[in-house]
Amino acid sequence: MENKKICVFCSSSDALRKPFYDAAEELGIIMGNKKYTLIHGGGQIGLMGAMGRSVKANGGKVIGVIPEKLNKKGIVSENDDEIIVTKDMGARKAKMCELADAFIALPGGFGTLEEILEVITLKQLKYHTKPIVFINSENFYYNLFSQFEILYQEKFAKEDYKKLYAIVSNAAEAIEYIEKYNYEIIQDKWFL
Repeated sequence: MENKKICVFCSSSDALRKPFYDAAEELGIIMGNKKYTLIHGGGQIGLMGAMGRSVKANGGKVIGVIPEKLNKKGIVSENDDEIIVTKDMGARKAKMCELADAFIALPGGFGTLEEILEVITLKQLKYHTKPIVFINSENFYYNLFSQFEILYQEKFAKEDYKKLYAIVSNAAEAIEYIEKYNYEIIQDKWFL
């Protein structure tokens, strides 16, 4: 399925252990080889930069979406095919969501968590039906998924919402999930 646009949320930290960069580069290789388009935060540092360079080096296209405040030399990617500058972070996320056919979360910090949780929430509220995947590199998201289980057990969220996202261990599994994805109807949010 050529021209698929996949939005990847991930760290912009340059201080990470090598396995995290390896995971980002592996995803970039697969996406590039399939001629997919990466939608990302437009940065050239951290996993974001590694991912963008890997997609481009392997024949894919890269679109960066960056808010005005971060559109600075040394931060913004000079490698992307296109950079879209938005007014603020809210407009950035809306643009990324609009452009994407699917979402992947690699390991990341507060921004990554906020972005992936927002697309899960939007799907829960039926604003979109796109696939969402966590790549749990180095078991990075273990504690987050434990917290999700507490949400289900304590009835803050319905067990049915496990269908909103997939949890995989590597890039190949993430792409396979997206390529085979069929939206499953979920229950409405409210416990009545």
